Amino acid sequence: MTFRHLKIFIAVAQTGSMSAAARELYIAQPTVSQVIAEIENEYGIRLFERLSRRLYITREGRQLLDYARHITALFEEMERDLHYASRNRTLRVGATITVGSCVLPALVARFEAENPSDTVEVLVDNTRVIEEKILSSELDFGLVEGDVTEPDLLSRPVLRDELVLICAEGHPFCSRTQITMADLEGEPFVLREPGSGTREQFEAELEHRGIHVRAKWVCHSADSILEAVAWGQGLSVISRRLAEQALPIKKLRILPIQDAELSRTFNLVYHRNKFLSEPIQAFFQLLSEEAERNR
Repeated sequence: MTFRHLKIFIAVAQTGSMSAAARELYIAQPTVSQVIAEIENEYGIRLFERLSRRLYITREGRQLLDYARHITALFEEMERDLHYASRNRTLRVGATITVGSCVLPALVARFEAENPSDTVEVLVDNTRVIEEKILSSELDFGLVEGDVTEPDLLSRPVLRDELVLICAEGHPFCSRTQITMADLEGEPFVLREPGSGTREQFEAELEHRGIHVRAKWVCHSADSILEAVAWGQGLSVISRRLAEQALPIKKLRILPIQDAELSRTFNLVYHRNKFLSEPIQAFFQLLSEEAERNR
């Protein structure tokens, strides 16, 4: 089997049609049919079931598709690195909202200052999206809140963080001498979107204690959360780093929870088969130095 076989097979799997794959690749349909037949004959498997003039991928076909996508992505990455090895190199970094707001900007600025021939492109999204884009080789690595679930991803802790409860000045909780997790029962909350590591950790703690809160707002950005809380729309749980940055600007209060310690780590995540190029290793070194400073 050759790289050409894999490219043609992927096109057929994605389009569900030999003729559509042929048009997409600008080759003759008999060539596509021949390539699929060659793969099936070589391994003694069926890649597609042919029903009602449409192709349906088989279990063996899906297994091959996973490998084929990974191999072609790795090949394209190799070509990109070789073509641009002597030119400016670009790191594609993913980060969750807290890391992207509080940690990454200074690190990227320092990296680019120390490595003027390299640049960094950053995507800020939730943990689930960052995982998916690392798996599809759209990102070189990511910095995320919480644990990753995909077995093909390697994860190592780099920085410590703490989640804190915040409210608007004037909220009834501000007059309390102590607050417990049970006090949160039924309270309106401004939460991150599903897939966020922050939300998943907080909801796991609530579920463990049998506590239910009301998700009044669901936000994709830290600024939206802080603004909604400042206007009295509900409580929220966010990174202490974000909360302390916002306190001088917005009318917010940090409320200590007496019976819960919502600590966590920011994790460096990358594909287990990722080739760690020189720029990637240089960035990892900066992360290690930042972790040492924060201990």
